[in-house]
Amino acid sequence: MQTSLTSAKASVGLGLRRGLMKDLQTALPGAFDFLEVAPENWIGIGGAHGAAFRALAERYPLSCHGLSLSLGGSAPLDVKFLQEVRVFLDHYNVPLYSEHLSYCSDDGHLYDLLPLPFTEEAVHHVAARIRQSQDILGRRLAVENVSYYAAPQQDMDELTFTNAVLREADCDLLLDVNNVYVNSINHGFDPQTFLAGIDAGRVVAMHVAGHFDESDTLKIDTHGASVKPVVWSLLAEAYARFGVQPTLLERDFNFPEFSDLVSELQTIRRLQGEG
Repeated sequence: MQTSLTSAKASVGLGLRRGLMKDLQTALPGAFDFLEVAPENWIGIGGAHGAAFRALAERYPLSCHGLSLSLGGSAPLDVKFLQEVRVFLDHYNVPLYSEHLSYCSDDGHLYDLLPLPFTEEAVHHVAARIRQSQDILGRRLAVENVSYYAAPQQDMDELTFTNAVLREADCDLLLDVNNVYVNSINHGFDPQTFLAGIDAGRVVAMHVAGHFDESDTLKIDTHGASVKPVVWSLLAEAYARFGVQPTLLERDFNFPEFSDLVSELQTIRRLQGEG
């Protein structure tokens, strides 16, 4: 299998969003190092958007972060889609493909990332589906820890569940630092303890993002705001624990001036330098 590690661990990226397309096309060299795309949004896309995507793919390395594989779902995996993803990854020489440790489909897509029960049965179920996906893709898959607001069943905590899946599936982890913080507040655990408990050898990339403070005890993972100081501090701790890894600044809507995003990317670079 191909490795899921990117060639430059000290690198920063942005998500390729259509609302950012013009800014990404005109960005100065060095503003960012790679672009992250959801393959299902770009496979087979033609016209002006397809041409713009291909032009950016020629200038910047791509990382892929899927939205619809539904690794924890009950319906059979979409083998045809996985085969298309493999062709896409090979064509664009994408070193990292990640998906969410969640499910998003039942009788059709639900258009949301829903939490899995933290049970032994769920560990075995999702790990088997990750292994099947890796076999079809011909490469390792990284799964992302997701934010959640209610858990359907918790026979173990999130950390134990995540580690169990990583071990049984023998896959990698895309560590979303903002999700660790959001979940720690919403579900009452210590984020540093969570980081300390993750198998350091599994972490191959990181995400950082903004969230909305609904209250002191409820944080909403929005990807629509600037990264908060407490999350920057947690990112620095993650680098100290896992080493510097390729890090994506997630921003999905409510886009600020592009210079503000570049400023946040520079904060990531500074923390990577210190890490």
